Amino acid sequence: MFFRFICLVFLTTSVFASSYTFEDFLVQIRQMATEQGVSKTTIDKAFFQLSPRPEALKEDAKQPEFNQNFWTYVNKRVTQTRLNNGYDTLKQNSSLLNKTTQQYGVPTYVLVSFLGIESNYGHYTGSHNLVQSLATLAYDQRRSNFFTRELIELLKLIDKNKIPLDAKGSWAGAMGAVQFMPTSVQAYGVDANKDGKIDLWNDKEDIYASAANFLKKNGWAKGEKWGREASIPKNFDYKQTGLGIKKSVNDWAKLGVLRANKNRLPNSNMKASLIVPMGHRGPAFLVYRNFDVIMDWNHSILYAISVGYLADRINGSGKLITKPIEEPLLSRDNVLTIQQTLNLLGYNTGVPDGMAGPKTRSATRQFQSDIGLVADGYVGYELFQQLQ
Repeated sequence: MFFRFICLVFLTTSVFASSYTFEDFLVQIRQMATEQGVSKTTIDKAFFQLSPRPEALKEDAKQPEFNQNFWTYVNKRVTQTRLNNGYDTLKQNSSLLNKTTQQYGVPTYVLVSFLGIESNYGHYTGSHNLVQSLATLAYDQRRSNFFTRELIELLKLIDKNKIPLDAKGSWAGAMGAVQFMPTSVQAYGVDANKDGKIDLWNDKEDIYASAANFLKKNGWAKGEKWGREASIPKNFDYKQTGLGIKKSVNDWAKLGVLRANKNRLPNSNMKASLIVPMGHRGPAFLVYRNFDVIMDWNHSILYAISVGYLADRINGSGKLITKPIEEPLLSRDNVLTIQQTLNLLGYNTGVPDGMAGPKTRSATRQFQSDIGLVADGYVGYELFQQLQ
């Protein structure tokens, strides 16, 4: 789904229980939308008999980026069926895809990969009323500002007849084959066939151009890879890993980093980060600036790796070399326990929220170092066992 994931704790007590009613909220949104130029007619139609959809809040609480490990997440998204459908999509739409690539500089197989991950190549775009979903999430106080902005942008798109009033999408308000949020449709949506609409559901010309336009405007580097699987030497200093650290490929080579097949890295001064999404027992990746662009689409490392990996597979590359490992998944309560325990032991994770962000990983790395474990900062089952 297309929006940046914001790491905040899910509150079981929502604004629904307060004296600030949904009708009060709609009055406020009506005023804000009117001040920003949305017509009264559009607002009246959009809000007619509108009621909240509490199920959207439950969906918001169980986003897979927060409760799946690397192998679980990737293996559910890069399947043989999805690969086969990707090959077919690439073949059946080669002319239009090649035209889009020539205009925007984004490879055809990358565009197809995004569509595969986002909507199974346009076959599942969501069945929830966009106005209702966004109004529900904007009414809830947890991320009200974010979703209020999206709701008003949606009303603007409807008011300008860019998308239909009854448009359907995800529980979070993302729409079409590319699962753009309304602000992204406003910023990157392309009416490629010049029919006055941005049809991200049915018009492949609009869909491909909008996806490519997003990537180009966010800095996609033509002709460059997103990243590659790598091999890390024994006794490596895992403090060197993470998206915040960038070195040239040649510098990583000097530290003993190799391709996953143990061959030397290419001679290159291209900047890269080394990431280990499942700690020292999982795969490692050298990722380049195009990886950062994928992260602009969805700010999840697991998502970005899945898009890049699926794109490579569609383009003919083989499977990851690192062998999968089975590990029990951690629940949000498990992560909350880890954070609380680390805090009690003097390792600052910040306010416990059940989601392993940078502070939790930093505290984990220090704890691991102090007790003689590999200090990779991975918040997984091994850490949970150690703390228990």
